[in-house]
Amino acid sequence: MSISTNSDGNSFVRTLSNVSRTSASSRTTVDSVIVPKRMPEYHYYRTLWWKEGDFNPKANWEEATLPYKLAVGVTLEEYEKRTGEFNIRGYWEWINGDVIIYELPSEPHEVGIGVISEEIMDACRNVKWTPAQIYAFGSTRTYADGSAKEADNSFRPEKPEVPYPNGIDKKTRPWPNLVIEVAYSETIAHVTDKVKNYWLKPGHAYDAIVVKIDPVPDGQVPNRMIAWHYCILDRRTRSMFPARTTFEFGTTDGNGAPLVFLQGARVINIALSCLYHDVHPSIAIPQGLVPDPITIDFFLIRNAIIRALTPRV
Repeated sequence: MSISTNSDGNSFVRTLSNVSRTSASSRTTVDSVIVPKRMPEYHYYRTLWWKEGDFNPKANWEEATLPYKLAVGVTLEEYEKRTGEFNIRGYWEWINGDVIIYELPSEPHEVGIGVISEEIMDACRNVKWTPAQIYAFGSTRTYADGSAKEADNSFRPEKPEVPYPNGIDKKTRPWPNLVIEVAYSETIAHVTDKVKNYWLKPGHAYDAIVVKIDPVPDGQVPNRMIAWHYCILDRRTRSMFPARTTFEFGTTDGNGAPLVFLQGARVINIALSCLYHDVHPSIAIPQGLVPDPITIDFFLIRNAIIRALTPRV
């Protein structure tokens, strides 16, 4: 294993070549004298996240360009050991020996996950402690296609085992039915690709809710937010997978104009047939006890995110 040197942390060299000194009787030439420049201080502090689990403020992560390759030549066993020891979930991904950062810890990211998850669990409160209970599996690690990924949150009922080795653990553990992905520093391109080609790959999850919150400087409250709902039933071909629903739900749109809408105007609906897909045969879908569909109102989600991130005077 080695620590990666990214494009914004490369060592630079200064080459002095063909420096000639000529005298009447002799000539001396110094060729290719390499003088290495000192590695930037922030690069050392960035390596501490991998080495020690230290998300150090001196690392200047807010200036890093994502995706950021944190380490290379890492075995899956070493990756699992460090992420377990440092309690890293949802920020690193292991892809064929490389540890890559796509998302950084932030309040908007965590608050967004929390308020959406609360809405889902609240809708399922009538089946809590019953066989039809919906369980939140959080950022449980999954394995497929030479990579290890964790959703920001994931949900499913009790399900039977899947054929070996198609489970989330490369054995027989079933996949979640609904995943939540909230992107703050992560790009739209990466999070939607991950949803379409990993989470909603046939045999994996069934529905995904994706939220992108545009980053703002520290101390400011985000104002642009976008949501997508993907369902595996809408996949047409491998490359054609449109979102079932998409809308902006922040306080301004992409042009900076105020965005005004009422409660109930921008919602994502999760059908019980999707949430309970492949439920254990002994469990009936709880029609009448859980709303069908479960409606997540992003007027309420937006207000909760803004309130949580706005300091009270």
